[in-house]
Amino acid sequence: MTAKTYRLRKAEMDRKWQVLDADDRPLGRIASEAAKLLLGKHKPTYEPYLPMGDHVVIVNAGKVRLTGNKAAQKVYYRHSGYPGGLRERSFLEQMARDPRRVIETAVRGMLPHNSLGRELFRHLKVYAGPEHPHTAQVMAGTGARARKRAARAAAAAVPAAAAETAVATAEPEPAALTEGQAPLGKMTRAELDDEARNLGIEIDPGWKKPDVLAAVREYREQAVAAEQDG
Repeated sequence: MTAKTYRLRKAEMDRKWQVLDADDRPLGRIASEAAKLLLGKHKPTYEPYLPMGDHVVIVNAGKVRLTGNKAAQKVYYRHSGYPGGLRERSFLEQMARDPRRVIETAVRGMLPHNSLGRELFRHLKVYAGPEHPHTAQVMAGTGARARKRAARAAAAAVPAAAAETAVATAEPEPAALTEGQAPLGKMTRAELDDEARNLGIEIDPGWKKPDVLAAVREYREQAVAAEQDG
């Protein structure tokens, strides 16, 4: 029998958050690494038609570098769409104006030029300095890992909730006999002994605290039943 090939489904995608530091790293290296993580090619379940890659956060974009004379040779072009509207800006000028655009342009060129590439590009976050506001996502994770963590937390909360329900539904002490007194379950052995003597209960020398507790509770219940019958 031939085994079926596993194919990842959209509902099974597990996207994590990755942080890359561009400090003193070549532009091409940091861009290719980011593109690989965005595409999901580092995962054994890689599917080229699904946006199953990770979210990527790049920090210190202002400290990225180029090798050789590329810093003086590289030029960024843009066009306004009108005749004579071609504009150009050098690498150094672009770095001084907005270093994030340098990395974003490099990564965008390594992604598919279609709707999938546009969706993956939205998973890229670039910051000029070392700080970023995605610490919670990076630490907590997303997808299946977060669901498993939530399931474990819910399972751990079940015993505590059951205990609270048991306490709330426990049979209360007879009001006529416990008014102004502590509940029997919270009394110490000495207090239970005093209560038993006050009620005229003879304590056996071999009794332990549960035995005294049961005797006092039985006496109180009988007293309440007799009072209701009278």
